[in-house]
Amino acid sequence: MSSMTLDQLRIFLAVAEHLHFTRAAEVLYITQPAVSAAIQSLETEYGVRLFDRIGRHIEITEAGKLLQVEAKKILEQVALTERGLRELNNLQRGELKLGASLTIGNYWLPDKISQFKQLYPGIFVNCTLANADDICEGTALGLFDIGLMAGEVKPSVKKSLDKEVVGSDRLQIVVGKSHPWFKRKNIFLNDLFTTDWVMRESGSGTQQMFEQALRNRNIDPSELQVILILTSSEMVKAAVENGVGAAAIPELMIKKELQLGTLRSIPIIDNVNNLNQKLDIVRPILKLKHQQRFQTRLAKAFEEMLITLI
Repeated sequence: MSSMTLDQLRIFLAVAEHLHFTRAAEVLYITQPAVSAAIQSLETEYGVRLFDRIGRHIEITEAGKLLQVEAKKILEQVALTERGLRELNNLQRGELKLGASLTIGNYWLPDKISQFKQLYPGIFVNCTLANADDICEGTALGLFDIGLMAGEVKPSVKKSLDKEVVGSDRLQIVVGKSHPWFKRKNIFLNDLFTTDWVMRESGSGTQQMFEQALRNRNIDPSELQVILILTSSEMVKAAVENGVGAAAIPELMIKKELQLGTLRSIPIIDNVNNLNQKLDIVRPILKLKHQQRFQTRLAKAFEEMLITLI
């Protein structure tokens, strides 16, 4: 009695994804007859139909859906095992998969990766940048060994992830030279309603922290005059430099602009809640990892390095 092979599972998953034998063959760089033979072998061996042939199209069956779920788990575990075996060389080779929110990835992380590469020059660091919500989801799904972000962990995946603070950043309220606030020493909470705002999208850690800081001071963020919503802080910074409203931007990414005087950071004084205090929006930089997934030696080494740098 023959056994199911990893190659058969890879072929099956390609067909299940594309629902097309020829496209699956092209993706796998094998012939279409080889794909058909692999699927037929599985169906014959286990006495099930994995796909229904309907004219020139195919549809996955219930048996196929079951195998699809389990095959993904099997191949994921095989990939992790292969990585673990490759790492039995004193961390001389291997791949570290990082996910980072945009600001953290562009401004805080490069120095950390550079230091890690000095310690382990043979390691390939694969870093994906996305907004905070996507980094949370990617870490929960196992796409990243470690996720790095600023902001709140997405509620739907919070139970799956361990988080640890590895740094911090501040949000600054900034305006460009042509803005009426540019020459003011400070503004008050009520002044926030008197200007146009440029914001990040709702999945952004920057946006989450700004909105939460306002709610903590009994201000509804939806009442601000938002005229632009952009998908990167770089775009927000450029818009404000060109005179389009005010924005909350991470301090990490505006140091040069503040020195050059193209942007001005304006302190906010809370004159509403009987505090007369400066509104200080400090956000933690979080390291995320899955609570149950296998953790590679590379990931552990990177974690240890981050902790020593705090």
